[in-house]
Amino acid sequence: MQILLASTSTVYGKPYLSYLEKDIANHFKGVKNILFIPFARPGGLSHAQYTAKAALFFEPLGYTLKGMHSFSSVKEALAWAHGVFTGGGNTFVLLKSLYELDAVEALREAIQGGLPYMGASAGTNIAGLSIGTSNDMPIVYPPSFEALKLLPYNFNPHYLDPMPNSTHMGETRETRIGEFHYYNSQPVLGLREGSALLFKNNRLTLLGEHSMRVFLQGKEAFEIPPGDVEL
Repeated sequence: MQILLASTSTVYGKPYLSYLEKDIANHFKGVKNILFIPFARPGGLSHAQYTAKAALFFEPLGYTLKGMHSFSSVKEALAWAHGVFTGGGNTFVLLKSLYELDAVEALREAIQGGLPYMGASAGTNIAGLSIGTSNDMPIVYPPSFEALKLLPYNFNPHYLDPMPNSTHMGETRETRIGEFHYYNSQPVLGLREGSALLFKNNRLTLLGEHSMRVFLQGKEAFEIPPGDVEL
């Protein structure tokens, strides 16, 4: 499998996806047609508008990008695609849409068969075992929280550390993930803004300048620096 998972599509002060441009170009090297999955946006942008936004980044790099919504079937869309990119938004809306299209298993099989996959934010969440560690509100209810199961982890994109000297008395991300581990055993990988994970040649590599926060059931959380990841 060839999988690129970004914590976010946009970092402060930079255009959409530009901070990952070199990594994206390497990931989709030799690819022409990129299938965009736009279903994570429940309001504001239509599927066509969201696809047009993504195309503004991809097409100047030489790719042809089309939204999955523009095909008559998932089978037709995957037959056209040389690569897949799933944009961010609400993870629950995204996964519900994929289940309604009977796309979950088809996507999993295509990616496991070698179709390069990239996700950002919600698109990263669905690459794991479940979406149970998403920061998003469950504004809709998918038939299952089980995701594409491409990698044996859960993800927490946009991971935030507690702010020193903060007077906020609510739960931190680390607290929430600890609650998740009360009922679930899989590792959770906290991706900070500007970070991405690359899975290629059976190796997992952390890209970017920030370390990754790793949560294992029953153990203290720890940091892994950029570079090769071993869990």
